[in-house]
This record gives sequence, C-alpha cells and structure tokens, in this order.
Amino acid sequence: MKQITEHIRHRRSVRTFDGRELNEKDKSSLCSFMETIENPYKIPVEFKLMSAKDNGLVCPVVSGTDLYVGGKIKCVPGANVAFGYSFEMLVLYAQSLGIGTVWLGGTMNRPVFEKTMELAADEMMPCASPLGYCGKKMSFREGMMRKAIKADERLPFEELFFDGTFNTPLTKERAGKLLGALEMVRLAPSAVNKQPWRVVVADNTVHFYLKRSKGYSHEGKLDMQKIDMGIALCHFALTSQENNLDITFVQDDPKLVSNAEVEYIASYRVE
Repeated sequence: MKQITEHIRHRRSVRTFDGRELNEKDKSSLCSFMETIENPYKIPVEFKLMSAKDNGLVCPVVSGTDLYVGGKIKCVPGANVAFGYSFEMLVLYAQSLGIGTVWLGGTMNRPVFEKTMELAADEMMPCASPLGYCGKKMSFREGMMRKAIKADERLPFEELFFDGTFNTPLTKERAGKLLGALEMVRLAPSAVNKQPWRVVVADNTVHFYLKRSKGYSHEGKLDMQKIDMGIALCHFALTSQENNLDITFVQDDPKLVSNAEVEYIASYRVE
C-alpha cells in the first residue's frame, strides 16, 4: 500500500453512500488484499463480505449501500489489539481504492451480523463496516453524529506522546525521525473519538499504553479500546515502513508506571 500517510490524512468515516455497487475491479482487489493481511500478534483475522438484503443486516446509521465486511478472530490473548490492526489495514486499503468505510461496533444488529459471520464458540466478531462509494452529501444524522463526537478534532501532540517518562511531554522537535509516524497515530480513528493511546519514546523504543476513558468499560471478550490500540499500532508501523524506518515489534513492559492509570500494550524498537 503506497502513500499510506495520504490515505490516513484523507480518510473519514462514511455512513452515507451513493447507492452504487462496488465495481468488480474494486471488489476483486479488496478480496485479494484481505487474503494477505497480517498483524504483529500473528493471530489470523478472517474477513467476509455480506449482503444486508440477503442476510437481514441492519445498521440505522448507514444508508446507500447493501454491502458490508465483517471480521472474526479467535478469542485468545491479544485478539482485540490484533483485530484492530488487521481491520484498519483493510480500511486503509479500501480508502486507497476510493471505497468508503466506517467502523461499526455498537450501532448494528450484532446478533444477526454474528450469525452471518458463522462464529464458532471460540471466536468473536468485534467490528464490521459498510462498503461503498461516498455519497455527495452527508445525511443529517451523520452530520449530527460527527458533530457530537467532534470527529475532526484530535488531542494535542504533547498530551499523547511523552519523552522518556510520563512526566515529560514529547515535543515535535524532539520526536525527530519519528514525528511522521507519531502524527499518523494522533490522527487514528477510535471509538467515539476517545483517543485512548498514550506513547512513551525511550531508548530508541516506542512504548504504547492504553489510558481508558472514564466511564468506558469493557465487557467479556470484546474490548473496543484495545481495538483502538491496534489501530494506533497499525498507523505507526505502516507509516514507519513508508518512511524507511527499521522497526521491530516487541512485547516487553519497560515498567515506566507503577499505577493502574495506564496499561502497557506493546512496543516498537527503532534501529
């Protein structure tokens, strides 16, 4: 996927589509790409295209398309983060083809989607997305939703990224060669735009932490904010690769915090 930075900057969630079916070239390219998607956790995600009409799929916030894509994954440690990483790769590839998407977690009739995905007892379908070509104008409902969650706003750089410890904000000047990748992390989408990632750069290693939003709990196997962390890791990795940085994925908690305010997720070592 070339020009990943451009795709990240220009993508937005699309809920209003123009009614056209995907052309065969775009659908074929998307299906082929699905087969190649991997994540650093080495946990496979199985994708499936679904017709709303044929399967009774309902999402009240989406209009103008019949096609959805879902993903399922084994319920194993790291599954939520791995899913977020893999599904975001699909979302960004769709963007490169001019196909609109939006992450759906709670606004769909989940039991019907899960039945259509044919989940096994040890699997989950964290999210799905409609697929189609963006409508010329947003619906009133879509516009109100984006306004409510301040969809186009992001937290300041210094509130998300830290230098050595959580006590020292990272400036853009100090970020150096990592600035581009970190900025793409800052622009990542997240559930209700909560932006739960916090990142500490220390000793040529970029450590990702989850800071849970107040009142935003998770139940059972599904953890939407860990899915958000997977999206952030994906943005960092793809942008680093585009910028010719030599990175290695590691899971080795540096013990930079001694309280439960943040939870260590993973790191990238930069050579």
